Amino acid sequence: EQAAMADRGVKGLMPLGSAGRPFLDYVISGLADAGFDELCLVIGPEHEAVRTQYTVDTPPKRVRLAFAVQAEPRGTADAVSAARTFVGGECFLVINSDNYYPVDVMRALRLLGRPALPGFDRDGLIKEGNIDPERLARFALLRVTPEGELEGIVEKPDPATMRAFGPHALFSMNCWLFSPLIFDACAAVTPSVRGELELADAVQRAIAMGERFRVLRFSRPVLDLTCRSDVADVARRLRDVDVRL
Repeated sequence: EQAAMADRGVKGLMPLGSAGRPFLDYVISGLADAGFDELCLVIGPEHEAVRTQYTVDTPPKRVRLAFAVQAEPRGTADAVSAARTFVGGECFLVINSDNYYPVDVMRALRLLGRPALPGFDRDGLIKEGNIDPERLARFALLRVTPEGELEGIVEKPDPATMRAFGPHALFSMNCWLFSPLIFDACAAVTPSVRGELELADAVQRAIAMGERFRVLRFSRPVLDLTCRSDVADVARRLRDVDVRL
């Protein structure tokens, strides 16, 4: 089973806690625990330290690790496109390399085996994780049909939209199981107002092309390493995680 991660910085190599293990060690170990055995790390051309870490210093034994280079930081859809050769014709998981997702969530996507994503509820993200209510507004709300299919994505919702969705709204944390159709959708998107090729726009395009995404509801935490101030708290929460590369 395949998974791809995008890493445009060096946060993934940041040592955590007294053990001093890089954050990416935890991510890779979690993917292996979830049953993924082929991983592709999408990196920038300037990030040879990441390649050295996992090909020379501590090469993983539980997974086969490949690398894809995103020549310029043109957005998340472009990062996914960089992994096209690695993926071939199979379904594959896409995650952020600066998030730690629950193993059972990733395993559920793998076992489902069709385009899908987890929808994380507010309580699980805030009460169990390290994401406060203010930060939650930076993520995307999910519009879900009564049948449990993804209808649309609301990026960075304003307070009125957050209230309209109610207390049981579901959020995307950029964890996806895609079919290869996503590559055609990524190729069709144009730059957003931020000047980037956005994965959310590619997902909307894929839906318009006939793709259907099942939304799996979870009340679970996702650990977010966006800011340097997150390091101590994330390290504490991962302290008892058994890391095996």
